[in-house]
Amino acid sequence: MYITKRDLGIAAFTACLTITCIFAASPRAILDSSIFDWNDMEAKTTKTGAVRTVFRSQTATLDELECHITTLNPGDSSHPPHKHPEEEIIIIKEGTVEALVNGKMKQVGPGSVIFQASNQMHSIKNVGKTPTTYHVFSWHSAGIRK
Repeated sequence: MYITKRDLGIAAFTACLTITCIFAASPRAILDSSIFDWNDMEAKTTKTGAVRTVFRSQTATLDELECHITTLNPGDSSHPPHKHPEEEIIIIKEGTVEALVNGKMKQVGPGSVIFQASNQMHSIKNVGKTPTTYHVFSWHSAGIRK
């Protein structure tokens, strides 16, 4: 019995397919109770200010829970108005922003909370004279992420 190039090709393809299936089926790490210290978060400079990635992970009840902290320079927007299936909560830490919510622009400051519903146009802009910082929380409910 001889092993042909075709046999080797089929074996290699099967091995690759098996390995791919194993890695695709492996569960991601689930976010455990944690503390994220502001002093340990690296601020990465962006063209509009800075961003601190806090976490982006699966949880026991969500396909993904994400938190980041954005600092916007005066006059800058994080992005043009857009929408997406996940919902967001934004908590203003400092500064004054103008947010697009339900088709209307509204100015809010420190301590304010903005909820952006699924698939609704939204945006946020720093309308103050100093940098503004806000926390963003978004989540993908089980089965919504494709």
